[in-house]
Amino acid sequence: MNADALLGIIESRRSVRRYLSRPVPDALIERLLRAAAWAPSAHNRQPWRFVVVKTPAARARLVEQMAARWRADLAADGLPQEAIDRQVSRSRERLGAAPALIVLCMTMADMDQYPDPRRQTHERTMAVQGVAMAGQNLLLMAHAEGLGACWMCAPLFCPDVVRAALRLPEDYEPLGLITLGYPATVRTKDRFPLDTRVLWR
Repeated sequence: MNADALLGIIESRRSVRRYLSRPVPDALIERLLRAAAWAPSAHNRQPWRFVVVKTPAARARLVEQMAARWRADLAADGLPQEAIDRQVSRSRERLGAAPALIVLCMTMADMDQYPDPRRQTHERTMAVQGVAMAGQNLLLMAHAEGLGACWMCAPLFCPDVVRAALRLPEDYEPLGLITLGYPATVRTKDRFPLDTRVLWR
């Protein structure tokens, strides 16, 4: 393995929000999912479930229903209508323009079950961590393959909407959504100095 090449992929990856209309081949998406599925997970239970959204009907249903929920949430927050329209419209455009969407879900079906809330909470956290690591694998592999991608946390705020829109199994808990496509723009963004984020003991 070339460690310098790997570090280069990690350091050059950026979240991409604008894509070309060129479709992403299914075989390439499967390659990304294969990389995601090799992430570590607690007890090797692999709690991730991936939902690939490519058909126009499924995409429209998901985008519209998520937009409706967000619009209602923003209205309940007391935002002016103009601000609501602007934010919802931008989100709909980002989701609608990406050639593919991958919803990252978690299931507790294969995780350990405990009688006490303390241990059960930690078990759930371990499952969440596993899904997040799978998502990171997917993002890095997408970048290595010349694709752009962006992790969006919106499903956390409306898991019931996502589950209903995509007709997911009841145990699928949507945690995130990755937009995927060939990048139409290149972004540059720096990181905070490492010494502001690290303690040595």
